[in-house]
Amino acid sequence: MTYNEILAAAKDCVGPYCKACPVCNGRACGNAMPGPGCKYPGQTAARNYEKWQEICVNMDTLCPNAEPEVGFQLFGRDFAAPIFAAPLGAIDLHYGPKYKDPAYNAILIKAAADYGLAAFTGDGVDPEIMKRSVEDMIQVDGVGVPTIKPWNKEAVFEKLDILNANGIFAAAMDVDGAGLPFLKAMNPNAGSKSVPEMKEIVDYAKMPFIVKGIMTPAGALKALEAGAAGIVVSNHGGRVQGGVPSTAEVLPSIVQAVKGKLTIFVDGGIRSGVDVFRALALGADAVLIGRPLLPMIYGGGEEGFRVYMDKIIGELKSTMTMCGAAALSDITAGKIWQGK
Repeated sequence: MTYNEILAAAKDCVGPYCKACPVCNGRACGNAMPGPGCKYPGQTAARNYEKWQEICVNMDTLCPNAEPEVGFQLFGRDFAAPIFAAPLGAIDLHYGPKYKDPAYNAILIKAAADYGLAAFTGDGVDPEIMKRSVEDMIQVDGVGVPTIKPWNKEAVFEKLDILNANGIFAAAMDVDGAGLPFLKAMNPNAGSKSVPEMKEIVDYAKMPFIVKGIMTPAGALKALEAGAAGIVVSNHGGRVQGGVPSTAEVLPSIVQAVKGKLTIFVDGGIRSGVDVFRALALGADAVLIGRPLLPMIYGGGEEGFRVYMDKIIGELKSTMTMCGAAALSDITAGKIWQGK
């Protein structure tokens, strides 16, 4: 199946909130919640997308003619590219009844591992969601990153016990979910985490731990102080808090604060290989892509994942060729133009 054929198939089974748009730019879904939209004023997902488009790439073809190398190493393991699947949750509520979280995650985990990548997976009120993800990751040598909600310490430790016992590659916590109503209703100490609380969680994990939801240099430094191995610059797509800047806007200052001290992922609005190039040029080590993968899987299953990643990685390689970057390390700030 082609990209457009898969999107057409998705239109019959996704929705009514997601429209399976040719480009997932946050405009059609707006502030549709439940659904893939954003909290009022409903523009965060669109802003994420638009700010990447404002960054231009600098062409430079007076260079050796070489096939771009996009292989990426993370925490001692080799991956096909610096592109990872972002965690999504409450799949049937937000995107349509074809899949519930465990079934969607099972397809995502296997498809990503078969491609040489890894999937971050979501969490939920039902503890079976994460347990099932772990079972699927075990089948692919533990490759995957279960992303735990900021529950209270006892609940987090119970989940980490499962990950620790099964040799899962890495773990994450999406601290940008702290404002979710079901977390606010949970006592004690669910939701926002202090640096000492986060350090206790990071120390308890027996694998690299990633803090997702960092939007300021101060937040990045706090994650570093807590011992995180990586951070994800992410605003949760505006689902929990509206009126926030895009991830592209805050990434450079975060990179300046902590670059080289931990791995920096960026999530939000990255929809093409050119966007991946832009993100790496701004200093990210890798990117996460979430919402566009969902209609591809709804419409094409594992094949949908492969088709989408072929498209994104092909675009990244083409951009590298046209901008004189033979390797990921060549994608530097000098390869982009921001009108300054």
